[in-house]
Amino acid sequence: MNNWTAFPYPGEYTFDATSVKANWGRLHAGDAEPLPDKPEVLQAWALFHSGEFQKAMDLGLKVGGDGLTVANKSACVYATYLEKKEQARLALYLEVAQRAEAQALAYPLNINAYYWHAYALSRYSQGISVAKALAQGLGTKVKESLENVIKLQPKHADAHIALGAFHAEVIDKVGLLIGSMTYGAKKDTGLALLQEALKLNFQSAIGMIEYANAMVMLDGEKMIKEATKLYQQAAAAKPMDAMERLDVEMAKVELED
Repeated sequence: MNNWTAFPYPGEYTFDATSVKANWGRLHAGDAEPLPDKPEVLQAWALFHSGEFQKAMDLGLKVGGDGLTVANKSACVYATYLEKKEQARLALYLEVAQRAEAQALAYPLNINAYYWHAYALSRYSQGISVAKALAQGLGTKVKESLENVIKLQPKHADAHIALGAFHAEVIDKVGLLIGSMTYGAKKDTGLALLQEALKLNFQSAIGMIEYANAMVMLDGEKMIKEATKLYQQAAAAKPMDAMERLDVEMAKVELED
């Protein structure tokens, strides 16, 4: 495997197994991942939170089992924020989607197997165009996996974010009527999911960003002012680890644009 683009803020977030364990609740407020039992999995998470995404993925894959979740999250975060080549990014998403689907079959109560399956398919869909992905039936798979996460763990904030964004993007691409009749996408449901996500994890910069995006997609330019406030809040958030730093930096870029 080629070396991945390095995290652009090296040394700013330094975790070991002990500090990850001590801060687990805050670091995983979004994904509700259970604290792992295996020291190797905890070490993989320490690498992830420090921004060593490729090392975290490699170790997670080597360990297997619960390690697959940190491997999948590492690959998705890297692909979303740091991979510059479109084909490489799409390939990573497909690998995660396939791996997470198999993980969910093997461990049907593993909430984040379903979540990373949905996340990777969703990002892949955006890459090939949402309309094309919907035509291939990927939207239904994304929706079903995210609904499964929330059914198994109603306090999974990130699943609320992703499902809320799904409703908004489908309506944005195919309209209210077709979105509702064909894909079960509803404006009120999407916004309610995003609002609930921020209640569950009020510090989530990505939650603020996706809520802002959804408001503009669903209600147009009249929501620009409210959306800008959310971007400003996201940009001012205090990141605790490498992933959160990338979320905050994305909000800053959006504000500049």
